[in-house]
Amino acid sequence: MTVYTPRRAARVLLVDDADRVLLFAGCDPARPEHRYWLTPGGGLEPGESPAVGAARELAEETGLRLAPAELGEPVWRETIRFPFGGVRYQQEQEFFLLRVPSWEVDTAGFDAVERASVSGHRWWPADELAATTERYYPADLPALLRRVLATRPDAPTPPAGSAGPVPAAGGTPC
Repeated sequence: MTVYTPRRAARVLLVDDADRVLLFAGCDPARPEHRYWLTPGGGLEPGESPAVGAARELAEETGLRLAPAELGEPVWRETIRFPFGGVRYQQEQEFFLLRVPSWEVDTAGFDAVERASVSGHRWWPADELAATTERYYPADLPALLRRVLATRPDAPTPPAGSAGPVPAAGGTPC
């Protein structure tokens, strides 16, 4: 019987004016050959709400700072099972949609795990994402993007002045 460690997470579909979604190139340090693309976000701290966690993760991973309320309501929820770093997780996660005119990603806030497992980032058009043979999560991301962009064309956009740049960070990803 496989035992899964429960985990809660919040993730952000960060979409620019060209309808491209920001994804990070990552890998599992315990399985460096397992490479993938994923949205900004991550595990919630004890007692942290999904919106607070999503806003914290955006600041840490992209340098984009905003109040949790600026994210609005989650646009999607899922429960997934996956291994990472030798641990098997069952993760309940909520996704928020945030539109930005454009954004210069700043990863200075990456923690040690992110520095060891993230090798870069890219803004992906949904059609290129659907056509790629590269792995991405969630597995139905292109369809999810099309659905939420069609139903939420007025998705939140951070007000001017809510984002602040932070210094760049280095790392040695797998």
